[in-house]
Amino acid sequence: MIEVARETLHVGKKFSFERLRVRSARSGAEFSREVVRHPGAVVILPVLDSPQGPRVVLIRNWRLSLGRAILELPAGTIERGEAPEACAPRELIEETGYRAASLTHLTSFWTTPGLTDELMHAFLATGLAPVGQAMELDESMTVEPTPVHGPGGVWDLLDQGHIADAKSILTLLWARRKGLLAGGPLV
Repeated sequence: MIEVARETLHVGKKFSFERLRVRSARSGAEFSREVVRHPGAVVILPVLDSPQGPRVVLIRNWRLSLGRAILELPAGTIERGEAPEACAPRELIEETGYRAASLTHLTSFWTTPGLTDELMHAFLATGLAPVGQAMELDESMTVEPTPVHGPGGVWDLLDQGHIADAKSILTLLWARRKGLLAGGPLV
């Protein structure tokens, strides 16, 4: 595809919406497509040590687009000029109320390349210490430290569809595959 023209249709707080005019390199036909331009985001897998074993700090987050709260890993949009490594600890504190002693980059992935150019960066957060949530005014979430195994555990919630957003599923499975979450690596 060859981009012929670009028109910004809307600029919002976190993303912009564009119409692209493109020409097919194969047929020469011209057509338009709409895309969301996004500055990128982070998702954090916070693992809390507890006497009962490791717990994943999930959040129950009200999602306006869905009209309901969902169980997910904490995440957030990268601000203009901000590095993912700076965004992740800020979002972790904001949404969970925990500060991490160690933050490790796991992987990066395109969230929905048919719709947006959003690149999400996944991090593992360990050595968690409570510091208190610092939610933004438009956020509504509760913190739910969840065991990895057993009834009501992370893998159980995943199997039952209670954790159903792509960023959380991908990050949890990536960490398990790499042997970073109890349960050993997936092969």
